[in-house]
Amino acid sequence: MKNSFSELKLDELLAKRDELRKKYFDLRFQLVVGHVENPLEKRNLRRQIARVETLIGERQRTGGSGAVVTSAAVGGATVKAAKPKAVKTAKPKAVKTAKPKAVKAATPVARGAK
Repeated sequence: MKNSFSELKLDELLAKRDELRKKYFDLRFQLVVGHVENPLEKRNLRRQIARVETLIGERQRTGGSGAVVTSAAVGGATVKAAKPKAVKTAKPKAVKTAKPKAVKAATPVARGAK
């Protein structure tokens, strides 16, 4: 990874996120004004912010350490498996037959009669 944030602590990550957000905010203004040397910097900053926020979320779930802890290890309780639900079988639907359409009888019209 280009910018490795994995060795930073939680409070350092929070500070880095704020710094990157400020850079992103300023860059957006510069894009509107039209004075930006590298327009791809916006995409790079967005991705860096996402990386830092992902690490922050991981650290908060683990309690600030770098190791990832599963939910079973945190609670210490065993999780009871849910009972499988009964599967409903679909009843076959009645097949509808096409009704013959009523044909209107043509009434003969006498020619010349009004």
